[in-house]
Amino acid sequence: MGTLILCLFYLLLYDAIWKYVNFMKRIVNKHPLAIRWFHWINFPVLSVMIWSGLLIYWANDIYKLGWGDKTLLKFFPDSFYDTLHIDHKLSTGMAFHFFFMWWFFLNGFLYVSYTIFSGEWRYLLPDRRSFKEAWQVVLHDLHIRKTAPPQDKYNAAQRIAYTAIIIMGIGSLITGLAVYKPVQLGWLCALCGGYEAARVEHFILTIGYVLFFLVHVIQVILAGWNNFQAMITGFEIIRQPKSVATSVAGVEPAVTAQPEQSDLPVTVIEPLYSETHTEAEIPEVAGIKELPESQPDLKELNSVENNLSNDENVKNEN
Repeated sequence: MGTLILCLFYLLLYDAIWKYVNFMKRIVNKHPLAIRWFHWINFPVLSVMIWSGLLIYWANDIYKLGWGDKTLLKFFPDSFYDTLHIDHKLSTGMAFHFFFMWWFFLNGFLYVSYTIFSGEWRYLLPDRRSFKEAWQVVLHDLHIRKTAPPQDKYNAAQRIAYTAIIIMGIGSLITGLAVYKPVQLGWLCALCGGYEAARVEHFILTIGYVLFFLVHVIQVILAGWNNFQAMITGFEIIRQPKSVATSVAGVEPAVTAQPEQSDLPVTVIEPLYSETHTEAEIPEVAGIKELPESQPDLKELNSVENNLSNDENVKNEN
């Protein structure tokens, strides 16, 4: 057993060293500070709203799934209330529910306002491709499709889900007020289809929140710590191969400089004065029509050379 643990330790150590040597970390900003605050405020507030709503619902738990006298699922059996100890607490539920609903409204209102004025809605609202790509995301998450569709800040399924949650929040506020003040807000209650209809709609929206919570938490776990950390710190740490990270950073790999080769023809320049050329051929060989005026006379040069040769001959004879 100790050997197995030691082998596992060395394997993890090797993996960590290999990633450190071959991969480079890159920080990517993801969530602004305001979005993170709204998210973490809404989580406990909505949790208290659901919990207190169950305390209120206990007093008149009439909803079920079925038809006629046939019941497939009852919301909720007595064992459910007994296990969570939420029976006979109607007044407590109403006190918490009516207090925290204003926090729920205020936080939601600020979140929607910030999303609109900051431009974050561009990442949030679904576009014309979202419903098709959302199905591809579902297939990818179920390991039926190998590759996930391209995404920006959120994938298509997230866009639809988060937009739906905003709409559900508005619906919960409207139906909740209709149930809370059915007489004073009679017009709002009538808009929902009456008191009983408003209560059913409010209950269905609550079930929708619970299902969203379950899926959301599962997806966060599957996405890993890096995704969860982004909602706390505001950024993600992405590991990339160093060659890819260098290319992303805009730095090209070093290339050994090669000497430049000119395409111009090479011209071999011969001496202007040569024993093989006569005085008349010199200008033509040099590529000029006339000798410059400052050019010394060839006869004078030959005369000087002859004199020097004669002087040397005389010295040798002596």
